[in-house]
Amino acid sequence: MDPFDDLLHGVRGEGSVFGASVLSPPWALTFTGQASLTLCVPLRGEGWIIRDGDARRLREGEAAIVRGPEPFVFSDTEAPRRVTNAWHGDITDARHGGDVSDARHGGDITGDTVLLVGSYLVNGEVARRLVRILPSLIVLPEDADCAGMRAYLEAQLLACRPGRQIVLDRLLDWLLVCTLRDWFDRPEAEAPGWYAALGDDVVGPALRAIHDDPSRPWTIASLAAVANVSRTTLAGRFTKLVGEPPLTYLTGWRMALAADLLNEPGATVASVAHRVGYADAFSFSSAFKRIHGSSPNTYRQPGHEDREPLSGLSVK
Repeated sequence: MDPFDDLLHGVRGEGSVFGASVLSPPWALTFTGQASLTLCVPLRGEGWIIRDGDARRLREGEAAIVRGPEPFVFSDTEAPRRVTNAWHGDITDARHGGDVSDARHGGDITGDTVLLVGSYLVNGEVARRLVRILPSLIVLPEDADCAGMRAYLEAQLLACRPGRQIVLDRLLDWLLVCTLRDWFDRPEAEAPGWYAALGDDVVGPALRAIHDDPSRPWTIASLAAVANVSRTTLAGRFTKLVGEPPLTYLTGWRMALAADLLNEPGATVASVAHRVGYADAFSFSSAFKRIHGSSPNTYRQPGHEDREPLSGLSVK
């Protein structure tokens, strides 16, 4: 496993709302479902994504990821006159005069524009680390691999075979991951330090070792041994590329895991402490409070999800 794998592990189709809409102009859809991430893919035709007064064209074959939970509009024009209805888990007609039909259950999807949407409610501190480092809108051009997948998605929409929803969910997962990975590879993405560091001969092995076994009692010496370099070399290069020292990164990752583990049924502070590499609950609680600003027992009470982490939980 690496950081990218771990951050995406909790972003899965089981928590998504899926929709496909056949649109004939004039039309406009507003999305207000409070989703953490919304994936929009025009299988046919194009439109405009409008958010906070800014409009961005989304062409056929391109993929867009919109970071929530703020609302946005997808329209056939850069400046829609009005939007009356909204996405609340289903796509509905959002402007009089046009035609919007639901294509999720098979049948005809012929129309000027066919929009495929997956809305993801991202749960857990680990997955939220990914959301925090994303811009409000990502639009990527179609590549050769996605061209074939777009045709396959369209074929699956037409089919009414058993397991169709699961197939579509997994295809959307695949498209979301590929879009995010392609975005991080672009110069304008300002990817977090750890993403670029994964390809480094020194830091990459250390990062993967941390994510493979975060409960192991790692030291600078043991991580340097994994990377086959000296402690000084690892510490300096890790800090330069990732933006923080190895053990600081390790603590931040352990505390992100711990935040999610605390909400598992039957979890105790002591058991979570052990699972993330702490010998006793006291030292774990001290580290947890330093990172999250509250004790483990307070954190897992209802409402803690709305709190922002302190700077100690790095997402660089």
